[in-house]
Amino acid sequence: MLTIFSGCGIILAIFAAVSVRGKYLDLRRSRILSAYMSPLKTYREKLFLSKAELARKAGISTLTIDRVEKGKSCRLETKRKIILALGLTLSEGQKIFGNGR
Repeated sequence: MLTIFSGCGIILAIFAAVSVRGKYLDLRRSRILSAYMSPLKTYREKLFLSKAELARKAGISTLTIDRVEKGKSCRLETKRKIILALGLTLSEGQKIFGNGR
């Protein structure tokens, strides 16, 4: 869908949107959001795992996965469970949670 707003013969704005499953996605906004996407979410999606599948594998709640993906803190034990559920070794955990504990 391409919408062009114009006034007095001057194009004021062009807004391009893409239909994704019946919803429209602003391309500019999606690029901004992907720049801030959590490493956990990125890695989980590369493995084609849903939040529910990862939560089940890790033995934690889906709400916990959601909170961690949003950048909230969690216990070290929870991080360990997530790392192992993703099929990573504990030393590879920095890919998901950075260098800090």
